Amino acid sequence: MNTNPPKASGNFRWVICSLVFFATTINYLDRTVISLLKPTLERELHWSEIDYSNIVTAFQLCYASGLLFAGRFIDRIGTKLGYALSLIVWSLSAMAHALAKNTLGFIAARASLGIGESGNFPSAIKVISEWFPQKERALATGIFNSGTALGAIIAPLTVPFIAKSLGWQWAFIATGAIGFLWLICWFWIYELPSRHKRLGKAEFDYIHQGESVENPISDQASDQTRDLSWGRLLKFRQTWAFVLGKFFTDPIWWFYLFWLPAYLKAQFGLEGTGISGLIASVYIISTFGSVFGGWLPLFLIQRGWPVFKARKTSMFCYAICALPALFAQRLGENSPWKVVLIIGMVTAAHQAWSANIFTTVSDMFPKKAVASVTGLGGMAGAFGGMLIAQVVGQLFDHFKKLGNLQHGYSIMFIVCGSAYLVAWLIMHALTPRMKRVSL
Repeated sequence: MNTNPPKASGNFRWVICSLVFFATTINYLDRTVISLLKPTLERELHWSEIDYSNIVTAFQLCYASGLLFAGRFIDRIGTKLGYALSLIVWSLSAMAHALAKNTLGFIAARASLGIGESGNFPSAIKVISEWFPQKERALATGIFNSGTALGAIIAPLTVPFIAKSLGWQWAFIATGAIGFLWLICWFWIYELPSRHKRLGKAEFDYIHQGESVENPISDQASDQTRDLSWGRLLKFRQTWAFVLGKFFTDPIWWFYLFWLPAYLKAQFGLEGTGISGLIASVYIISTFGSVFGGWLPLFLIQRGWPVFKARKTSMFCYAICALPALFAQRLGENSPWKVVLIIGMVTAAHQAWSANIFTTVSDMFPKKAVASVTGLGGMAGAFGGMLIAQVVGQLFDHFKKLGNLQHGYSIMFIVCGSAYLVAWLIMHALTPRMKRVSL
């Protein structure tokens, strides 16, 4: 059977993918600002490493808690309204950082930001499951997930200059305000495939090939969806595979996101505009990983591989590509660009991994449960990030007192390099063939 799309099927689904891509870019831009301003805020507000880790933890705790509810909330009210409400909350919260006068104020602003940003990935994954056939979902996820890297690229190229020219408060205000421009485009362009006037029948049929079209009458969930309790979902090994996969690997991205600028300062004495090119380079490299990570399983599926085998094989390759982090401190101790190349490769592996682990949800669950399961896994990943933030704060303060902070980074790089292989083994043990759940 020919699984390639008809030539006349149309490409409007990629316009929808671009909307999700830009939302994710804004999400990570707002999230990253504080790590770039850490040296400035440490001087002005006299933060310790533990103070900063507590601020990071406040974000992650509320992000994790928000994810637990965001998935179910979005499954109930639909992606159009749910995504919009999420973005409004996180954009206002990002701007509110400018009003903070002390550590407690930043904790409050980060907590609010975490609640708002928790809606991004459950919404995004649900959009992709609604607008793309199964075989294209990893590629679409890889493309929108590369927005995380673009946000992390834009931040070091703009935030230090805004802070230097106008003050750190304006860095939060300017980046937070961008979300409202996206909101206009979202309401103008987005709708469910079954309702969209710009979507042709050929493309609609292609999107839903090989599956039954779920109830097109409402963007809200049916009574059956409302009965999908967390307890019911947690009875499935498939849920635990995703949850544990996120728990072990999401914290690695959090570590790079919040501590890479601090590492470059501790190791090489670089900060502010001096690290802009280095940080941007890491995330430019990671962008290629995100897109390639989605392309490889599609390539294998088109050559006749079963979906589960293509997905598992691809994820194993990406886990292996993360191993160079084990040697990042030793190999790059005298050159910031060597470190950037190694960490860039590892973050590219993470992005490739993420493109696929997110897609395992729509591989294994019906659309009505996608946002809920994504929320559970995202919550686990955020709790893992919260745990690693506390460990890093204690670890780094300990080694800072001993005058050997670099040893603390060496330990963390070992953790970062091994996490993906551990996660892959756990996921494979729980779901060797990624059998689809019937609800």
